[in-house]
Amino acid sequence: MTKLTHLTMADALAGLAAKEFTAVELTQAHLDAMAATKELNAYIIETPDVALKQAADADARYAKGEQRALDGLPLGIKDLFCTEGVQTTAASHILDGFVPPYESTVTTQLFRDGAVMLGKLNLDEFAMGSANITSHYGPVISPWSPKDEAGNFTRKLVPGGSSGGSAAAVAARLALGATGTDTGGSIRQPASFVGIVGIKPTYGRCSRWGIVAFASSLDQAGPMTRTVKDAALMLRSMAGYDPKDSTSIDVPVPDYAAALTGDIRGLRVGIPKEYRVDGMPAEIEKLWQQGIEWLKAAGATPVEISLPHTKYALPAYYIVAPAEASSNLARYDGVRFGLRVEGKDLKEMYENTRAEGFGAEVKRRIMIGTYVLSAGYYDAYYLKAQKVRARIAEDFTKAYELCDVILTPTAPSAAFGIGEKMDDPIAMYLNDVFTVPANLAGLPGLSVPAGLSGEGLPLGLQVLGRPFDEATVLKVGHVIEQAAGPQPLPPLVS
Repeated sequence: MTKLTHLTMADALAGLAAKEFTAVELTQAHLDAMAATKELNAYIIETPDVALKQAADADARYAKGEQRALDGLPLGIKDLFCTEGVQTTAASHILDGFVPPYESTVTTQLFRDGAVMLGKLNLDEFAMGSANITSHYGPVISPWSPKDEAGNFTRKLVPGGSSGGSAAAVAARLALGATGTDTGGSIRQPASFVGIVGIKPTYGRCSRWGIVAFASSLDQAGPMTRTVKDAALMLRSMAGYDPKDSTSIDVPVPDYAAALTGDIRGLRVGIPKEYRVDGMPAEIEKLWQQGIEWLKAAGATPVEISLPHTKYALPAYYIVAPAEASSNLARYDGVRFGLRVEGKDLKEMYENTRAEGFGAEVKRRIMIGTYVLSAGYYDAYYLKAQKVRARIAEDFTKAYELCDVILTPTAPSAAFGIGEKMDDPIAMYLNDVFTVPANLAGLPGLSVPAGLSGEGLPLGLQVLGRPFDEATVLKVGHVIEQAAGPQPLPPLVS
């Protein structure tokens, strides 16, 4: 690691503009860091040639005084975003060899603004998971995993999921920032586990075009960075209306960085009583109370609110999301792209391809989704879950009559060890208990590092906001970040 890999995005932009270093030097420093930390398995595909070419182009623009918003910043791209000419796998065997002939809208906009692509980041297969252990390419290891004196891991911790590769890369200084996607907490929960910032924007704020679909009514792209300011910078490039995405909303994209004034005097902060769940560790409760005190000290007013349908959020999510996944993943049949396993006839070819191409967790969710959509069960399960989802959204609408933002823990625990919950899908699904409601309601949510567990592992606080009010969410997150102060680095990079 060098000082170049420890820069924030904002500091890197300032250094590039002042010609303290070049984009090629900055990119090469990150490529070197990637080469030295392959044990984390954060990247599925590295693209050094692409990165150095993009960096050289950025340097040429700096020389002419034509720099762009993110010019020369080395980023990692979650391997759920289609990248023209670069293999895109969604961490699944069934997409082996798929090289998209097109670019996702989000990455198009990042590259338009001068970002550099270091490679494609690992994730849970088709974004289905909370620990990045379901990837066909193997689990990602958190840079917070302890080692012995010989340099061997004594315990391999999960980085969270599904955006675990993105989280690990940013925390381990293998990228200045990374793209993530969040269907039920897949940006915010891994951000909390590795001590970085992650924001899920309002549904419709960032285009889904060119992102491999998991659950279309829930998926949303967002940035993962080391500071709130960096998240604000990156989100501004990622966001915007896209006519190619029927769920994209045509609303102005503000200058999010300008919102980070530190002034939250008079802001009302909702504290939902239903988020004090049974069995929540005392250290999570303590951190939450600390967050409330920080915001009070900055001039905000805590207000107790009620979100009465919260207890139904996880059951509703695990009906809606698998149902949409079952429909979306029907396209992977061995005919048009990716893996093809031959059989004696077309039907057997379908069966062989899908049996070999999908992992256990994806198969589990396809089966659940197909069941709840089947004749005789659609009304009993899927339709009822959609009605519950509407009630959850109504709860938030009523709550925002009493408050401006909502403060909760991000996750019910710190990171756990690889293999510790793999045999219990329900325990794994409970990782998303605090994050899922925002996806069901389509609201923006931010996780910001706020402290350490008793084991010395990162813990995050979550700020939820009104639709399309990411600016206020980021402003409050910035205040928490400033109050919490500098957080320790992972053992791998400290």
